[in-house]
Amino acid sequence: MKKDHSSTTTLHGRRSAALLGFLALCAVVCTPGISPGQDSAATVKALRSIANRIVRDSVFQFIDQKTGHRFETADAAPSTAVLKLVSPHTDWRYWNGVLNIALLRMGNVLQSNAYLDFPSKNIAFSFDNYKHFEALYHGEGKWSYPFGGRFLMEELDDCGAMGASVIEVYHLSQQPRYRTYIDQVATHILSRQARLGDGTLARAFPHKWTLWADDLYMSIAFLSRMGELTGEQRYFDDAAKQVLQFNKYLFDSTAGVMYHCWYSDLQQHGVAFWGRANGWALLAQVDLLDRLPDNHPLRSQLLQILQRHLLGIARYQGPTGLWHQLLDKPDSYPETSCSAMFTYAFARAVNRGYIDKRYASVAQRGWAGVMTAIQPDGQVTGVCAGTSVSDNLVDYYNRPAPVNDVHGLGALLLAGTEILQLRRSM
Repeated sequence: MKKDHSSTTTLHGRRSAALLGFLALCAVVCTPGISPGQDSAATVKALRSIANRIVRDSVFQFIDQKTGHRFETADAAPSTAVLKLVSPHTDWRYWNGVLNIALLRMGNVLQSNAYLDFPSKNIAFSFDNYKHFEALYHGEGKWSYPFGGRFLMEELDDCGAMGASVIEVYHLSQQPRYRTYIDQVATHILSRQARLGDGTLARAFPHKWTLWADDLYMSIAFLSRMGELTGEQRYFDDAAKQVLQFNKYLFDSTAGVMYHCWYSDLQQHGVAFWGRANGWALLAQVDLLDRLPDNHPLRSQLLQILQRHLLGIARYQGPTGLWHQLLDKPDSYPETSCSAMFTYAFARAVNRGYIDKRYASVAQRGWAGVMTAIQPDGQVTGVCAGTSVSDNLVDYYNRPAPVNDVHGLGALLLAGTEILQLRRSM
C-alpha cells in the first residue's frame, strides 16, 4: 500500500512551525545586506541582455536543410525542401509557452514593446505555418519536427504551457482561430488526457500510468487561465484537484519537497527530488492562486500546501543562493532553472501575500545566485537540459547543462521581473 504523503502528524506540524520561525529569524538577523547582484539596475540590465538576445536572434523564417535557402513562410518553399525553423525560440514547445508568458510580463513591467510584441509574433507565426508540416508529417517524432506539438496534441507538454500563452495573446488579439485552439486544448485536458481512476492527470510513459510533477504546471498554467477567461468554475475545480492529488502522490512530508514521479503500476515513487520538477509544481500553484476566486472552497487549503512546499524548498538553498540539480544532494551541480523558479515563487508569494514578507530574503538570495549564471552578453549557464523521469540518480547527476538551454530562459525572466516588483513594494 502506498504511503499518503499529503497527511502530516501533529508533531511534524510543530516541527515545521519551529523551522518556519527559525527561518524567519534568519531572514531578519542573518542577512548581511543587499549584494551588488541584487541591485535593481543590475537586474534590469541582466534581464534586457537575455531578452534582447532572444528578440534579436529569433528569426521568423524556415531554412531548407538541403540548400540552405531561407523562406518567410513554409508554403513558399519548393516541395523538395526539408525545412526546419531558423530559431528554436519560434517553435511550439512548452518552454516557448513559458518564454511567451515571461516576455509579456516583463514587457509590461519594463514598458517595452519589443518584448510585448514577441509572443504575438510567435503565436501568429505558428498558426500561419503549422498546417504545412501537419500535411507532411509521417511519424518522424514531434520533438524533432516543426510545430509537432501544435497539431498532434498528445500530451500536456504539447498544449498546456503554449495554450496558456495563447490565452495571454488572445487578450491582446481576439482572433477566432486562437479561441478555437483554446477550446481544443480545454477539451483535451478535461476529457482526452490520460488520468488515473481518481482523476489525477498522468502519462502513458515510461510506464502506464506515470505521474510527473512537471505536469502540475503543464495543466494548471492553462486551466487557471481558462477559468479566468471563461469564468467557469469547472476549470478552477479541476486545477485545485490536481494540486491536492499531485501532493498526495508526490510530496514527501519528511523531505518537504516532491519526488519527480510516481509509478501507478508499482505504487511507488521514483528516486529523485529533482529541482526543476519542484519548480514546475511551485509555478503551477502560484499561477492558480493568482487567479482562483477568493471564495473558492479550497483556497485556504491550497495556500497551506503552497506554504508547506515553499518551506521545504527553503531548507535546501545553498550558500550562494542557488539550489542543486538534486535538491537533497549538494554534490549535484547548482542548477539555474530551478533556482529561478524558486526565486520567482518566493518573490511572487511575498508580493501577493501568500507568505510573510520576511521570506523575501530567500528570493533575494536566490536571485543573487541566478545573476551569477547570466553573462554580460545575455548568455545563460547552468540550466539542465530536458530530462525524463529516471530510476537511476546517476542520470540526474549526469544531465548536461548547455549554454542558453531553452528550458530556463522563461523562468529567469519571470524571476527577475518579479524581483523588481518585490523591491518596489518593500
